[in-house]
Amino acid sequence: MHILDTLKERGFIAQITFEEELYKLFEREEVTFYEGTDPTADSLHIGHCLPFFAMAHMQRAGHRPIALMGGGTAMIGDPSGKTAMRSMLTVEQIDANIRKIQKQAARFLDFSEGKALLVNNADWLRSLNFLDFMREIGAHFSVNRMLTADCYKARMEKGLSFLEFTYMPMQSYDFLQLFQRYGCRLQVGGDDQWSNMLGGADLIRRKEQQEAYVVTFNLIANADGSKMGKTEAGALWLDPARVSPYDFYQYWRNVMDADVQRYLALFTFLPMDEVRRLGALKDVQINDAKRVLAYEVTKIIHGEAEAEAAQKAAAALFGGGGDAKAVPTTQVTAQELAQDGRLTTLVVRAGLAASNSEARKLVQGGGVYIGDEQITDVNRTVSAEDFASEGLLLRKGKKSYCRVMLAE
Repeated sequence: MHILDTLKERGFIAQITFEEELYKLFEREEVTFYEGTDPTADSLHIGHCLPFFAMAHMQRAGHRPIALMGGGTAMIGDPSGKTAMRSMLTVEQIDANIRKIQKQAARFLDFSEGKALLVNNADWLRSLNFLDFMREIGAHFSVNRMLTADCYKARMEKGLSFLEFTYMPMQSYDFLQLFQRYGCRLQVGGDDQWSNMLGGADLIRRKEQQEAYVVTFNLIANADGSKMGKTEAGALWLDPARVSPYDFYQYWRNVMDADVQRYLALFTFLPMDEVRRLGALKDVQINDAKRVLAYEVTKIIHGEAEAEAAQKAAAALFGGGGDAKAVPTTQVTAQELAQDGRLTTLVVRAGLAASNSEARKLVQGGGVYIGDEQITDVNRTVSAEDFASEGLLLRKGKKSYCRVMLAE
């Protein structure tokens, strides 16, 4: 199957420029393409990952991806989808973020010799001469046309800085540089980047008199319209220090029934016949499909060992089997309990609440359990004597657990 048809079948593609010509290009040669990621945090979250899954399909079809790290563009900040200017990061923060994100990108792409490329636009952006850039690149951009772009229109009423206004030419310059250095002919990315991406393709046509192409991917929302990848604690980060593999697994295990087939197609590499079979399951059987989804995505992001551990922990808690030792665990000493043995403090320490006030509200609302015992007394305390050899199992609601162990 043609790679563009594969991406369409799996639900990735939103828009394509010069579609017929791009089909022919893929048939004619190995296509070098890129996707850019600005390192505004020290981890990707699941919303960043859709292009990486698509890039992996494209690489498996014999084409060459470039994972472009935005060590230069992150110093400006993309205004797309933002109601206010992004916080300014230092060069040191940006470079530290890149080092962590590079490792996560390797979960999707093969960066071995002759395969995918890992490139940083700091290599050409941080040393730019402003006047040279304005003469060589800025002259090709119409202000009137730029102001019609969605990424700018949404900010005009509240204020758009000149710094952010330069983001489109900067990103476009990336595409030109990748074309000149690596023969890159295609940029891929989220559909919110459509205007920025068109700018780069147009710049290549103007400067090099060569064709360049753009493919955007759908922005994913849950079936009820809510933001995909949003959890009670915030974004669904890939970094296990931010979101444990168990909690990551549980996110996918608890998606809405209506989303299962779509997420299997987008966030796993299972054949589409198997995706459709699992997606067609109904009623209680759809849980089998959710277990497959949770295991496959967790295996890709965190590795097979962590996926199996999360699966066993879930089975122990919800299915009466499996390995309860794999449940997320924290430790507390007897001395710490003697100093502050409030259950609400322990709930915060276990990561089940962000603050003591939130923990108090959870307890008052009947949302906190010790084992199977529902706790409603906000003054409840816990001492070392309450701990069994396997620890104390805290639960928030129906599906958020943490095992608290007594440290020696």
